[in-house]
Amino acid sequence: MEMHISTTPFGRRPMTLGMLSSQMTAKAMPEEAAVHKWHVFQHIKEARLPLGATDRALAILHALLSFHPETTLQGDGELIVWPSNEQLMARANGMPATTLRRHLGVLVDCGIIIRRDSPNGKRFARKGRDGEIEQAYGFDLSPIVARAEEYKSLAEAVQTEKKAFRVVKERLTLLRRDIVKMIETGIEEGVPANWGRVHLTYQGIVSQIPRTAPRQVLEAISEELETLWHEVRGALETFTKTQNMDANESHSGCHIQNSKPDSISESEQGFRNKNEAGGNGAETDNVRSLPRRELPLGIVLDACPNLLWLMKDGQIRHWRDLLAAAELARPQLGISPSAWSEAREILGEQQAAITLAGIYQRSDQINNAGGYLRSLTERARDGKFSAWPMIMALLRAKLDASKEALGDEKPGSSARGRGEGGLLVSETLKASLRRSDA
Repeated sequence: MEMHISTTPFGRRPMTLGMLSSQMTAKAMPEEAAVHKWHVFQHIKEARLPLGATDRALAILHALLSFHPETTLQGDGELIVWPSNEQLMARANGMPATTLRRHLGVLVDCGIIIRRDSPNGKRFARKGRDGEIEQAYGFDLSPIVARAEEYKSLAEAVQTEKKAFRVVKERLTLLRRDIVKMIETGIEEGVPANWGRVHLTYQGIVSQIPRTAPRQVLEAISEELETLWHEVRGALETFTKTQNMDANESHSGCHIQNSKPDSISESEQGFRNKNEAGGNGAETDNVRSLPRRELPLGIVLDACPNLLWLMKDGQIRHWRDLLAAAELARPQLGISPSAWSEAREILGEQQAAITLAGIYQRSDQINNAGGYLRSLTERARDGKFSAWPMIMALLRAKLDASKEALGDEKPGSSARGRGEGGLLVSETLKASLRRSDA
């Protein structure tokens, strides 16, 4: 009499269409099919995530395969193993019984094995007179043979995806490194560009990178970074070509020398024009007629109120507070640490902070704050720059704006001597302003 093969699981375990599908796949397996069980296990392990298997389930599968005596699994051979739970737990490194049952269910749900339960749920094999197995109840390994090619394809797809993910992460790292170092080079070399805006754009892009992200998200961010990379590199290449052309003209005897030694050189014109500096050469060269005393902090803050916005409480009470505010303003202006360090060394910390406060006050008029600061530092090194004219020019502009808003004041007016925001201007300061105009 032909033996009946069980379709449904024992006890309260429900029957699902997925179980039926696995049984149909195993039944359609050709008899000549043969696979190396450990090769297929390696493919299943690599394709664990798309299959929905767990690491514990793979440990149990490894134990089940170890109970089959043959290394090669054949379609026409006996593919049912019937170890007890105690034997499985021993080969699965002492896995608890409840964990074992749960992850056996995972293997069944993934279609990797099929339950062949006996009428009473026990696992055993019945042998004939010749010692051959006539009927076995346990776990059927037929899907491993029937779906071997599918597992191999899934494993290859997973490896391809891992490689693509690794490549896009490498690309992202290289783009970030290139952009950061090219921005630093542009600032250091005084390349004409709005490096503050470029830096903010870069920060806005990299802030989108989450801790864990799929490959598609990283590829989209890489595309944005590559666009910015082309923009930054293009600016550096254009400046380099211009410098090379100037050098060639100089070597060919076409270089025109400036007859005024104190005038601004061609290399400085890229970052020191009238709009950027907010004044003429007299502003930075008028050193002899300046007062001998230091600039009062109150006058500096009256001339450069924008720096107060950077402080949490909106107040600057001491020179050290001004220096702290300058440290906050430096990266916003796109000034490199080396340019700031050089300015502090040449000008002194207090004068450097005042100078940066003046630059920050006119940031909307200065395209290259880092290059401008370097220019002022070089002039200070030659004794041709002081922060006094810069602050006086800012105060003068503030007073002029106040006059335009209030009109000419009559003698005896209560607002006489006050500028915008109630700024009290002494006769000494007015005289200093007139001298700077002269």
